[in-house]
Amino acid sequence: MGINIHEKQDVSFLFPSIGSGAAGVAGSSWLSDYAALKNGSYGKLMKAYYAGDKDSSTTAGSTRSSEKNILKKLEAEKKNPKVSKEVQKANSNLTSGLSSLKGSLSTLQNSSTYTDTENGRSAADKVVSAVKSFVTDYNNVVNASKDSTLTSKTAYVANMMSSTSANSSKLSEIGVRVNSNGTLEVDEAKLKSADLNKVQELFSSDNIMSYGSRLASRVQFAGTSSIKNTTDSVESSKPVVTGAAGLKADSTALASDKLYEKVKDKEGAEKYDVDKIFATAKSFVGNYNRMFDTAESSSNSGVLANLSSIREKTAKNADVLKQFGINVDAKGSMKIDEDTFKKADMSKVQEFFKDYGSSIATNASLVDYYMNTQAGVGSGYTAAGAYNVQGGSGFNGIM
Repeated sequence: MGINIHEKQDVSFLFPSIGSGAAGVAGSSWLSDYAALKNGSYGKLMKAYYAGDKDSSTTAGSTRSSEKNILKKLEAEKKNPKVSKEVQKANSNLTSGLSSLKGSLSTLQNSSTYTDTENGRSAADKVVSAVKSFVTDYNNVVNASKDSTLTSKTAYVANMMSSTSANSSKLSEIGVRVNSNGTLEVDEAKLKSADLNKVQELFSSDNIMSYGSRLASRVQFAGTSSIKNTTDSVESSKPVVTGAAGLKADSTALASDKLYEKVKDKEGAEKYDVDKIFATAKSFVGNYNRMFDTAESSSNSGVLANLSSIREKTAKNADVLKQFGINVDAKGSMKIDEDTFKKADMSKVQEFFKDYGSSIATNASLVDYYMNTQAGVGSGYTAAGAYNVQGGSGFNGIM
């Protein structure tokens, strides 16, 4: 029996808090700790330290020198935290686990898994085996994330868990239950009697919005992302060029009345400036594809949530876009046909983009914001495991 997709799952282990060994060091802020030391928050600790130090001098000058040395030592430890063997093991298990999960997902997305083989092995047996392997690999990744400090990877795991929670009802139909801690559990009897078409549809590689495709994308980026600790800071303050800002501008223009203001032709008749509208639509398509090409590899949850929202809105409106010559392929990329677009009724184009364009502009603006302002933040999840990202309301409550 599946859980309610709005049931909160505890993923606080993905973002450790202060006071939990190496993981706590990784999740804390050096600047805030340093400020706390300077303003006396650790006064009692320091007094206890001095009281227990038989070799320390009682002179004011020696005390100040000792305090300075302690602060330097703490600063050095903060900048170069010692990672425990447990954390090292978790980091290693997470990296290897992601590789295994990538393989089990690939098997479930392979069409040959759903056909009988010549050696007598049925498709049903192959699917049951593949799903069980997937669940094992998935749980290994989730459990490894509990103690891992690789936030460039755990951010993707959190997003992966969000997708799993959102698909809990469909998973339940094929005999896979989503537990409250984010792990999966197989009901083998139910799995063996499941409709193979439902399993294949759920993990389809042809549908960019399928559960399997979303997980495969997150696992791929998590597996190839550089190893980085939560103490890392933004490397550069230079704006990240993703196409999101351009998409926002094009979407806003396509949703405005100004773009569709009629002009007079040589005979004095009023008509739409189709060339101008097409140029904007063509730019929209280019920036749309550019944004996904550059931003989808981000580990920032705010970026991922808004990209996902844009994908969903576009998928829902694919048929209407096609009428205007804008086609969306299986991978979610756009292509525009000039002849078809220019032959379309511009009043219908205006009506469509008034809602769709405005909505895409909002999400694109947030993608640009998170890629630049929040570039160094691995995730938008709070320490309690709740989702806390603007524009990600559709994810609220899932985690």
